[in-house]
Amino acid sequence: MSHLYTPATIADAPAASQALLEAVNKQFGIVPNLFRLVSNSPQALEGYLALSGALGRGALPAQTRERIALAVAEINRCAYCLSAHSYLGKNLAKLDDAEILANRRGTSTDAKADAAVRFAAQVARERGHVGSGPLQAIKEAGYDDAQIIEIVLHVALNTWTNYINSVAGTDIDFPEVQPLTA
Repeated sequence: MSHLYTPATIADAPAASQALLEAVNKQFGIVPNLFRLVSNSPQALEGYLALSGALGRGALPAQTRERIALAVAEINRCAYCLSAHSYLGKNLAKLDDAEILANRRGTSTDAKADAAVRFAAQVARERGHVGSGPLQAIKEAGYDDAQIIEIVLHVALNTWTNYINSVAGTDIDFPEVQPLTA
């Protein structure tokens, strides 16, 4: 059970969050618990949706974004986000089980994506203090500065959702996946 209030319906959310939750419902056909939880702060929900939307229009493909989310969720041991991104990775990004497992381990079976996932995992583990070696490696893999900035921002945004869900103990509303390590 969540440690923070999660509105049961859109109508139970603060009035300023209801239109945003309706947009989530229209996009996904459901309103996952994360969004209803965050709706307690209309400003936080608006910011999260705006940043997610902007990154969705960025230079990184959906598959790479899901791979990064899986790696970061595993590093942060967030069962909610592992569950959500395993589901989204499989059903929307069309990642297979071997790829999802590789992503959770901070790698990828795709050579170019591997560089992004490894870099993202290192950014998450080292809290941004990666040094010049990893930057050189990701540039050599073909990523430009804009893509590198987006990778770092995906790490930050996913870390935020990992932390929110871990603090709240958000009820998992996807097929449950637990971290590989305790």
